[in-house]
Amino acid sequence: MRIRATVAAVSGALALSALVVPAAQADGAPSYGKDDVQAAVQAARQADADGPARSTFAAEDTGTPYALDATFSNVKVNNGKPIVAGTTNKVTVPVTYTVTHAADVDLNAADTWLDVEIYRGELGDPENGNSLIGDDWPVCTAASSTVATCKGTIDIFPAEELTNADATTWKAFGYVIDWNDQDPFGENIDFNKVGVAQQDNLATTKLQRFSKLTVNASPEPVKKGKTITVTGKLTRANWDLGSYKGYATQSVKLQFRKKGSSTYTTLKTIKTNTYGDLKTTVTASTDGYFRYSFAGTATTPAVNATGDFVDVQ
Repeated sequence: MRIRATVAAVSGALALSALVVPAAQADGAPSYGKDDVQAAVQAARQADADGPARSTFAAEDTGTPYALDATFSNVKVNNGKPIVAGTTNKVTVPVTYTVTHAADVDLNAADTWLDVEIYRGELGDPENGNSLIGDDWPVCTAASSTVATCKGTIDIFPAEELTNADATTWKAFGYVIDWNDQDPFGENIDFNKVGVAQQDNLATTKLQRFSKLTVNASPEPVKKGKTITVTGKLTRANWDLGSYKGYATQSVKLQFRKKGSSTYTTLKTIKTNTYGDLKTTVTASTDGYFRYSFAGTATTPAVNATGDFVDVQ
């Protein structure tokens, strides 16, 4: 389980660690997973938007948070590139941004939470969307008394967090919450003492299903003028099944690079069948490499097969 926040009693009040510590390294302090953190953030957001609200943890939440003077700008997810995820390996992408705040807002205070997450669908509603955060809290460096530059991550575990519906455009959402010694995970939160700044539509990013492409040209060697059969397969991550499945009816280019050249030339374009398979023929003319090339779609990145050399005699 991922651990994102630890808590410890300080002078009779609950203070939150500004650093994320794995449970095994928390020196005995209670720890909370990412779902707990997101639930606490959602409770504060809801109280800020709708007035008094109950959190997942509290029995008698009361009050409405006050507006915290903090805004986000220059948000960039994965350096502006699409995020590509396979079926099993963890994917970590950078998130950078600027926070402008009042001089009395301490972004590095132990009881202040700050982050930028990405989501699709309806924010805070897992039944109608999804959201992704990092394993660690971001690190913010003061550029002045009112401006900070921050670096964080989005950490994705495909097998646990993604379905095929997640291959789409996501939005970035940012928040700063000053709990002012209120326990986000306890009972009887007085939201009148909690400061909240939240900002939506900070940036967009695409999440794509990792693709694979193979090629095999035969026979090898072959006589000049004879037929070469070129087969291959285009697959992509299926997050619903946790495996790679053929990408059907997709246009793929067959390309050739003459021996001694560094440039591929397109010979023809064909389509994958129902199972993602590719098959076509060409006439042998000279030594060189054959490959298939897929340009990609909105949900799937471009990919080139590794060239297969054919010796023409």
